[in-house]
Amino acid sequence: MSPDTLLLGVDGGGTRCRVRLCSALGKKLGEAAAGPANIRLGRDPTFGAVLHATMQCLGQAGLSPSDLGRVVACLALAGASEPSHLAAAQSYPHPFRKAVVVPDAQAACVGAHRGRDGGVIVIGTGTIAWAELKGRHYRVGGWGLPISDEGSGAWLGVEALRRVLWANDGRIAWTGLLRALFERFDCNPHAIVNWASRAAPRDFGSLAPAIIEHASREDPAATELSRLAAGHVDDLAARLVAFGASRISIVGGLAAPMGPWLSSATRLRLVPPAGDALAGALRLARAAAEDAAADHPPRRVGST
Repeated sequence: MSPDTLLLGVDGGGTRCRVRLCSALGKKLGEAAAGPANIRLGRDPTFGAVLHATMQCLGQAGLSPSDLGRVVACLALAGASEPSHLAAAQSYPHPFRKAVVVPDAQAACVGAHRGRDGGVIVIGTGTIAWAELKGRHYRVGGWGLPISDEGSGAWLGVEALRRVLWANDGRIAWTGLLRALFERFDCNPHAIVNWASRAAPRDFGSLAPAIIEHASREDPAATELSRLAAGHVDDLAARLVAFGASRISIVGGLAAPMGPWLSSATRLRLVPPAGDALAGALRLARAAAEDAAADHPPRRVGST
């Protein structure tokens, strides 16, 4: 790999994307964040966020847009686990010397285990389980709302609002959490319906902090939702174990608050992540740069 190569790692999620720029030797040159980079929600907005954060990184490093041609990037994007979305991202006319696109869960797994075999469960706006085992990828869940992503922040938000409407109907009792959420919508069930019809996963996910806070106070609805969410995460972990993953890391914005609700069987398999999805993306970017160098070795002086 040429010493003037720049390595770019992108962790693109449903709420925001994070980007880190490093030298060929691994020195961090810049780091920035921008808006969502879920390829399911549109190719142009996703790459707009990625490039916006990339330009901030270049500025921090004292570099200019002309240096984009030196960049080998790994774009780890939410939604890239779907073949059509992956193909759309791969066909984007990016300005980098080389770019590889992978699901964000794959980068999270590579980062968590430093490229060694293991599994990861990402709990953020969405949920997905991923394992890297003997050179093969294994994926469980993460099919997106409204049909999947159980146990995620977005799923928690949907289920909490469902219970607010149940309480409004008189089907279940009001709790502190349900009343607090109802008040966000001026105690108007029609406002909830109208909002939900336009809401993106990250909008539903924005309700998760209130659920976590009320669960810590033993609010009945919040504790029920936390137990249900943890049960879904336990199911994901069980599938990774069935595939052969002996070590599992749980990452994402809801990893810590979900921990106490997990089963003992799941907790026995857990190991702290060695790195995050950005670290995994940079590891994959380095591998791509080394592969490119091997395919096109520099010409020796005097060769023809």
